[in-house]
Amino acid sequence: MVPEAPLERVEGGVVPKGEGWFVLNAADARWLTGTFGPYTRFENFQSAKFEQLGLNINVLQPGQPACMYHGEADQEAFLVLAGECLLLVEGEERPLKQWDFFHCPPWTEHVIVGAGDGPCTVLSLGARNTRGVIYPATEVATRHRAGVEETTEDPDVAYKDVPPDTPIEFDPSWLPGG
Repeated sequence: MVPEAPLERVEGGVVPKGEGWFVLNAADARWLTGTFGPYTRFENFQSAKFEQLGLNINVLQPGQPACMYHGEADQEAFLVLAGECLLLVEGEERPLKQWDFFHCPPWTEHVIVGAGDGPCTVLSLGARNTRGVIYPATEVATRHRAGVEETTEDPDVAYKDVPPDTPIEFDPSWLPGG
């Protein structure tokens, strides 16, 4: 039998304390914020990192990117839960609205940027094989403050000017129905 993971309160919310199954409401989960807005991962990177699947809920303000424009060897998927955003994909811009879904096959260059008149909330899912990533220098990404100056495969180089994220208390307006 797989044991239930204990949950513990840390600064910014609740995280699993170890391996195992658990149930955790997004409003209670640990939230962090920084350059790329508030987000939760539901996991504990120190003691209970998900090995096969990454999952985030991000809240983006208009003009705020979710990360740096990139392509990676693992597939990802994104669902807009609330608001509007702009998908930068393969050098193009595509508007997204609530309930739009973006399937991102391996090596698809992409990033999501907040748009519209208020915040947007996006659910992000991705495989965790960590077989590689590239951050291409592109005009579309640079124009939206989500690009690198020179193409790199090193995340430390791509995020060199991004300060560490800090815990933040959950705001009910971040999630639909909140």
